[in-house]
Amino acid sequence: MRFPPGSLLEVFPFARTWLAALRIASGAGLILAVAASQLTAAEPNAAGLEYFERKVRPLLAENCYSCHGEKKQKGKLRLDSPGAIRAGGESGAIFTPGKPDESRIILAVGYQDEDLKMPPKKRLSPQQVADLAEWVRLGAPMPASDAAATAPARKEFQITAKDRAHWAFQPLKRPEVPKLTRRQPVNPIDAFILTKLKTKGLTANPTATRQELVRRATYDLTGLPPSPAEVEAFLADKSPRAWENLIDRLLDSPRYGEKWGRHWLDLVRYAESNSYERDNPKPHAWRYRDYVIQSFNADKPYDQFMREQLAGDEFAKSDDDAIIATGFYRLGIWDDEPADKELALYDGLDDIVATTGQVFLGLTVDCARCHHHKIDPISQQDYYRLLAFFRNVSPYQNSGATVEIPLPGQAGEKALAVSEGGTKAPPTFVLMRGNPKVHGDKVEPGFPQVLGAGEPTLAEVKPGPKTSGRRTALANWLASPENPLTARVMVNRIWQHHFGRGLVRSPNNFGLQGDVPTHPELLDWLAAELMKPGVSGLGSRAETPGARPHPLPWTLKHMHRLIMTSQAYQMSSRGQAEALRKDPANDSFWRFDLRRLTAEEIRDSVLALNGTLNLKMFGPSIYVEIPKEVLAGQSRPGQNWGKSPPEEQARRSIYIHLKRSLLTPILESLDLADPDRSTPVRFSTVQPTQALGMINSEFLNRQAELFATRLRQGAGGEVRLQVRLGLYLATSREPSSDEVKRGVRLIESLQKEEHIPIEVALKYFCLMALNLNELVYLN
Repeated sequence: MRFPPGSLLEVFPFARTWLAALRIASGAGLILAVAASQLTAAEPNAAGLEYFERKVRPLLAENCYSCHGEKKQKGKLRLDSPGAIRAGGESGAIFTPGKPDESRIILAVGYQDEDLKMPPKKRLSPQQVADLAEWVRLGAPMPASDAAATAPARKEFQITAKDRAHWAFQPLKRPEVPKLTRRQPVNPIDAFILTKLKTKGLTANPTATRQELVRRATYDLTGLPPSPAEVEAFLADKSPRAWENLIDRLLDSPRYGEKWGRHWLDLVRYAESNSYERDNPKPHAWRYRDYVIQSFNADKPYDQFMREQLAGDEFAKSDDDAIIATGFYRLGIWDDEPADKELALYDGLDDIVATTGQVFLGLTVDCARCHHHKIDPISQQDYYRLLAFFRNVSPYQNSGATVEIPLPGQAGEKALAVSEGGTKAPPTFVLMRGNPKVHGDKVEPGFPQVLGAGEPTLAEVKPGPKTSGRRTALANWLASPENPLTARVMVNRIWQHHFGRGLVRSPNNFGLQGDVPTHPELLDWLAAELMKPGVSGLGSRAETPGARPHPLPWTLKHMHRLIMTSQAYQMSSRGQAEALRKDPANDSFWRFDLRRLTAEEIRDSVLALNGTLNLKMFGPSIYVEIPKEVLAGQSRPGQNWGKSPPEEQARRSIYIHLKRSLLTPILESLDLADPDRSTPVRFSTVQPTQALGMINSEFLNRQAELFATRLRQGAGGEVRLQVRLGLYLATSREPSSDEVKRGVRLIESLQKEEHIPIEVALKYFCLMALNLNELVYLN
């Protein structure tokens, strides 16, 4: 027997079997009436109270408290507590238990009485009216006490010994570097990798070719292909330090910050518009992008980088960087016309909690907004204690007409930044099922219990003239060496972008449902090295003439050098039959994984190969040409999309204006990061729009024409030399004679069979070269 959702027998499922048996022996209508009278006459049980908390209290809070709550009681009626609901108003009781048709509340919300229509401005939905009627039919069950409700999920939240034993929650200690029986590797990373390979019965791949290594390193650190001169210089350098010199040169390049800054922008859901229908621009969002690029180029210590973004405005002396960095809070989506302003406020705070938890801690704390986390030992109280650090952050427009803050070091200039509403933060409550109208227990700022960090030392943090100082306390805890997650999460991200996947494959989730590290000791060793470099002896090369000084704690360029000078990083990507059989996913790092270039790397490479790439840095974003068919798909076609001069459109992809509702088609099809939420991994898909965009689009055909012009200028009028140069530029290696012959045959066949002029035929050869697998895949 089936019953309608939300009906009496859905709320009291224990009665279903009993009623089904009685219905066989007697009239169905009589039996159901008797059952209803018996059940509604009973004292409210857990199911009835659950129905009230789940369906009725949130409905009343959202629609009735403004007129019948703590501040206002029209008709002397309050509906914000069980006692007040039972008491009724100046017209008497508002319900008759078990009889919705005779209850004034049902008559009012059903608009059945011309003189009594509630709510007066916006009628409840039919489902909401039905929910209230069902509640009255059940006898209007409510708690006996007016005490604040508590969340029903996981009634007794407990952190078990098993929870605390999870690897990511353990204190971070520097493991001993494994000792190998044969000659010990120079780089400790290789000792960890080779030890794992030995236990699996696998052998490491040989070193990649020098051509492969120079291309690999150049793309990994700059996101661009090496020039022919750079390739030839590396091949000609026979010194023992040739590889290290190459790495140092690439890390010193301003292109490094553009490449690695883009990885960070993926994490913090960077975009320059608000989303929703209007999707209006975020003023000066580009300053945050430039801040990130400059920070990576300057090798700003990661702990300072974190502190600036979370609490730069609370520094004793906030410079421009510290103010611009707090644009971190303003990068998310924003509804400029919310139906429920209070709910929109908490949605914005949830965006901050979610991003902070995933980016810095590798934890999905936001899963605990409405109930205790279903997987991780994170309570709903933990979520709101973390939210309390941000509770004083002013609403999106800084309590005024703009999201901009004046820059202290640039008179008249402003930046997208955050502010607080004063030195005293408003109270924070646990919200029942995430509903801001239904308050539970009051909470104070605090850290997740499972990490055992205790309470924040707010007393040691001096509030600023307009801030509470809470965010500084949070930033200090995140950057503390005692925090077990921050360093692990960051070194995992660095490893991920060098090897194609992290030692933990789920970089934003180190919780119980995330992936376990394939090399836990190596992860911890790297994390300890990030916080305190050089203990192993590899961090400092002060004894070497001309060597760099000993690295400072939390510096990322030291980690790049450490990883890239390992033999593990320099391995060939070629397959081994036995290793592919035993470890097809390459969990043991027996080879270097092939990877496809990112969307930005592909577009930037195309511009670099045809010689038109504009390396101008910083400043307001550019607008590239977008097909009119794509523009027509907007709610307001072409709204807030400009047109930059051709030389500006040839700048790197990181400088393209990132509008949430109008992503650049060639980048979007090649798996651009989702700007609405933190994107820890770029998934590499293969789908038709990629081929269509790379072969048929106006953009690629125009770039192929420019590539052909470069070949004619660089190789003269001989087709064979043009083909050779084109293939050399696309692959960063000398093409074979057979490859050159195939290219020449393609051009000749287009001329003879298709009657295409030589200039057009060369363009089509260039279009083919720009689509080579060897160009878009890095080995």
